[in-house]
Amino acid sequence: MGPAPVPESVAKQAELLKQDGNTFFKKDRLGAAIDAYTEAIALCPNVAVYWTNRALCFKKRNEWRKVEDDCRNALQLDNNSVKAHYMLGLALLDRQEFAEGIKQLEKSLELGRGAHPASYMVEEIWQELAKAKYSDWERASTKRLDALKKLEEACQNALRSYHCVDASDEAGLLEQISELKAVFRKAALVDIPSEVPDHLCCKITLDIYRDPVITPSGITYERAVLLEHLHKVGKFDPVTREALEPSQLVPNLAIKDAVQAFLSEHGWSYKMR
Repeated sequence: MGPAPVPESVAKQAELLKQDGNTFFKKDRLGAAIDAYTEAIALCPNVAVYWTNRALCFKKRNEWRKVEDDCRNALQLDNNSVKAHYMLGLALLDRQEFAEGIKQLEKSLELGRGAHPASYMVEEIWQELAKAKYSDWERASTKRLDALKKLEEACQNALRSYHCVDASDEAGLLEQISELKAVFRKAALVDIPSEVPDHLCCKITLDIYRDPVITPSGITYERAVLLEHLHKVGKFDPVTREALEPSQLVPNLAIKDAVQAFLSEHGWSYKMR
């Protein structure tokens, strides 16, 4: 059974308290904003935005446990809340629950792109997700390289022990060690940053695609950047100058899959320029 319906007069009072909280928040009066949102929640606990608004105040105070609690309450009411998934992800990352935190950020990005693909919120979420993904790669990379170094040392010691039996074959030992080093250098290449292939980068931003779309002319762009161009500059393709409407943009799934495959193997490419 769901929560009991709230009388209209009570709902109006709660909405006024939310507006007061918004005013206090804009003036950076976080304590007063929290109090207002708390009163709104007490009157109407079934409104998700009251919980996310208060969570945003706690986020600014770095009170991450409270952020997590409010976001989980919000998601019970609205599992499609972009802000709730986003701030929950940040809270989980703060207590080093990296896998679940990244999962929540990915969910918020997916929902945000569906609602407002060119919004500042989507850009903010992507930056936090990219930072988390890069940190995750950096931790894993350090472990891999350390393990490779130890394995290489063990292999070299084994070769030297083997050649101790026949000390006359010094040349053979040096050759085998050289070949061994070449193998381990090749194994370490996956964790060495290089260049992102051009076909995976937007022609406008020169950054790796996040949400690629293709135009009728066959050119692929970053969705948010192209939408901004169509809105502020004019409704035409930036390269071909052909007339172009937002409704004509189609997701380039092939490029999107290629980008995801590249990112999964080269986590260093998440690092923002």
